[in-house]
Amino acid sequence: MKTDELINMLATGPDVSAQALPAWRNTLLMASAVLVSMSLMMILLGVRKDLIEVATQPAFLLKVAFVAALAWTGKIAVARLSLPGARTAMLPALIALPLVIMFVAAGLVLMDAAPGQRAQLFWGSTWRICAFLIAGLSLPIFAALLMAMRDLAPTRLRLAGAAAGFTAGATAATIYCLHCPEIEAPFVAFWYLLGMLIPAAIGALIGPRILRW
Repeated sequence: MKTDELINMLATGPDVSAQALPAWRNTLLMASAVLVSMSLMMILLGVRKDLIEVATQPAFLLKVAFVAALAWTGKIAVARLSLPGARTAMLPALIALPLVIMFVAAGLVLMDAAPGQRAQLFWGSTWRICAFLIAGLSLPIFAALLMAMRDLAPTRLRLAGAAAGFTAGATAATIYCLHCPEIEAPFVAFWYLLGMLIPAAIGALIGPRILRW
């Protein structure tokens, strides 16, 4: 961002309008990154064979709604944290809402299940790899978000980097839903969230260096 553009932005006051990354180049960059992540998922993992059947189940729909909601709220967070002076007071509540809904659903599922079934509902069969697969699929999107944010003027660099990583993780989790055999709320609430938090932690670490301007 040029100095004159930044001065004009700051001159508009503290409540700068937080629009989504507007440049066509950044839009193309993000679309390409999502396509790369989806291609990696399809080539390396594959789409689950019973996707059409399972797609109508409430547990699957809840899973998709959960990760998609976090990806959307993450996008809002990235847009606001990319501009100096944009309001961010509502961001914690926006991100917390889908988390609370999913954790309540997970608790209800565990309470309703027989004691002998609860461990399986939490651990599933892919807990060893789920979070790492989500984090891995997030890398192209993560890199694209950081590149796009560098064109703007983030000031809280560590928080902005964490938001970029979290958003990339949530978007990758949405893509991973097409492959993952797990649909139970207790599994999704923990292991999917862990997969989003891994790139978020990386973003918090590298944000001050990558996003410095």
